[in-house]
Amino acid sequence: MTIFRRRQPRTTSQKARELVWPSVGWRRAGKYFWYRIVRMPGTPYSIAAGLACGVAVSFTPFLGIHFILAAIFAWIIRANLLASAIGTAAGNPYSFPFIWVLVYNVGVVILGWDGQLDMPQEISWQFLLDNLVDVFVPLLVGGVPVGAAFWLISFFPAWYGIERYHRLRRSRLAGIRQPKAGDDEQAAGNFESGAQP
Repeated sequence: MTIFRRRQPRTTSQKARELVWPSVGWRRAGKYFWYRIVRMPGTPYSIAAGLACGVAVSFTPFLGIHFILAAIFAWIIRANLLASAIGTAAGNPYSFPFIWVLVYNVGVVILGWDGQLDMPQEISWQFLLDNLVDVFVPLLVGGVPVGAAFWLISFFPAWYGIERYHRLRRSRLAGIRQPKAGDDEQAAGNFESGAQP
């Protein structure tokens, strides 16, 4: 018997809606998300580096294998694999349009192309297949430096925040386990005077 199981399990549509718009609100969902990250097992470096790997691969055009790429990069630099999977959440339906525009423009500048691509009203798979080189190559070339930049941008704040959380938690636990200075003398004085502690 599970104590914390919901009385009425969520339906698939409710779970999907929670991904798009959390019922608890974005702020509380973000806080919960952050606590899930900082409480992971591992060093602040491994967690932050794994998270940064997931963020970085979100800027590559390899949709569908971001989890795998993030895990490979995290394994190479000895980072947390679960954190790398969580980091791929940086690439989502809300952020992908902005990511693709940024990465495509950076790729076009690096390649020295004019960047003039006749875009249809609706982008289809057929359009992408017909213009594979014109779309995919700039996304790939632009995704590498932009992804590397976002690795750094996400790693250092995450490392600082996780390290600070771990440090504060250690000091809080040490304060609980060790009596404060002077507590022994006060307890001895109370015993000798017959006072209640």
